[in-house]
Amino acid sequence: MIVIGALIIGALLGARTAQKRGGSLADKLQYGAAYAIVFAILAMFVTIFADRALL
Repeated sequence: MIVIGALIIGALLGARTAQKRGGSLADKLQYGAAYAIVFAILAMFVTIFADRALL
C-alpha cells in the first residue's frame, strides 16, 4: 500500500513540477512517470526495511 501511494504522489508531484516550469503535456507525462518510478522505488526500500526491522 505504501508503494502504491508513493507512486500516485510521485506522479502528481512530477506533473505539477512540469506544469510550474511551463511544460507541455508530454513534459508533464514524462516528469510524472519519472517521479512516480523514483518514489515507488524509495517506498519499496522503506517497506522492506520496515518489514525486516519489525521481525
